Amino acid sequence: MSVVARTGSLPLVEPGPELDPATAARYARHLSLPGIGVLGQRRLAAARVLVVGAGGLGSPALLYLAAAGVGTLGVVDDDVVDETNLQRQVLHARADVGRRKVDSAREAVLAANPDVTVEAHPVRLTAANALELVSRYDLVLDGSDNFATRYLVSDATAIAGVPHVWGALDRFQGQVSVFWSAPPAGLEPVTYRDLFPEAPAPGTVPTCAEGGVLGALCATIGSVMVSEAVKLVTGVGRSLLGRLALYDAADVRWRELRVAADPTRRPVTEVAEPDADVCAVPPGGSAGSTSASTAISALQLRDLLDSPAPPFVLDVREEHERAVVAIPGSVLRPAGTLLRPARPVLPGADGAVDDPFDGLPRDRLVAVYCKSGARSQRVVEAAHAAGRSNVVQVTGGVLAWVADVDPTLPRY
Repeated sequence: MSVVARTGSLPLVEPGPELDPATAARYARHLSLPGIGVLGQRRLAAARVLVVGAGGLGSPALLYLAAAGVGTLGVVDDDVVDETNLQRQVLHARADVGRRKVDSAREAVLAANPDVTVEAHPVRLTAANALELVSRYDLVLDGSDNFATRYLVSDATAIAGVPHVWGALDRFQGQVSVFWSAPPAGLEPVTYRDLFPEAPAPGTVPTCAEGGVLGALCATIGSVMVSEAVKLVTGVGRSLLGRLALYDAADVRWRELRVAADPTRRPVTEVAEPDADVCAVPPGGSAGSTSASTAISALQLRDLLDSPAPPFVLDVREEHERAVVAIPGSVLRPAGTLLRPARPVLPGADGAVDDPFDGLPRDRLVAVYCKSGARSQRVVEAAHAAGRSNVVQVTGGVLAWVADVDPTLPRY
């Protein structure tokens, strides 16, 4: 798709029609704010904002954008509501489990503000559709939870010249910034690739499912994202363009880092599929990407445990995860204790090494599992590199065990 990059301006959106008395009454608290006022509210009513992801960040973002009076909200998400989403994805209720997230999101947004137009896109963002979708909107909020989508959003918005508000979460920490490849004169163009030039290698960071996140942190970061969107649309205040805000909920502390354009980075000229998605780990079930020679399914593990020569089952998660659910009979050795190089027991010791895999049997199969597969795959690769060819991965982890073997066990 051929797109001409926009020339940036602030305020981002031209004002819409005059407000009628009922609308003015609804947004009275905005109308009294210096910098927003009636004109700013008319800009919000005329704005078209795309939210990528109707999950942890997309939930508060969509609700607050609707409450703010943004006229048209697009939401793109190809997922369905899962019970584990409800801890943080406040758009969705228990009755929505199994529904498409975009349908649940549309219903919740219209319940909050029936005057908003909701454009639902129940698709996965890809190189084939990202640029066309992004180009329909004035502004994009990226609340996705995987690197593949983040780079697609970044590249599509960079080509189209559309401002891009980004947020991310990891356990107790959140990050938020604004990127814009074609801002108004006097502002430095900065994109997501200036902050993160390339996606991390698969397995080098916890997956989105494994890392966990404090539910209330979604509201904190999502609200900041909406504040940035409102500021861009109305032209009030100073945006986070060129700045990265970091929040640590465990310490209740904000920090700020400067983000500058990388002069050595090649300009983005096309949207291409990312090479790897570090969060593309199966969330349960026995399908996975590890080769058959180094992996077994949860059902195969069940059958092997009932055989005359059962395997040694190794849990490489953390203690707090094991407290939720575990495969019966397994032994805990966190991945961090195994993913380190062997080292001499004493300086200068002749051949004596402290092997992280000591204690694991060599005379029978060792079946390794984590939550959903990423950590166990790294452990298996390290074990094979150390000559432990009897070590295999349980594909899909404990979530596959729950899904395929014992659905009465809890999930997390």
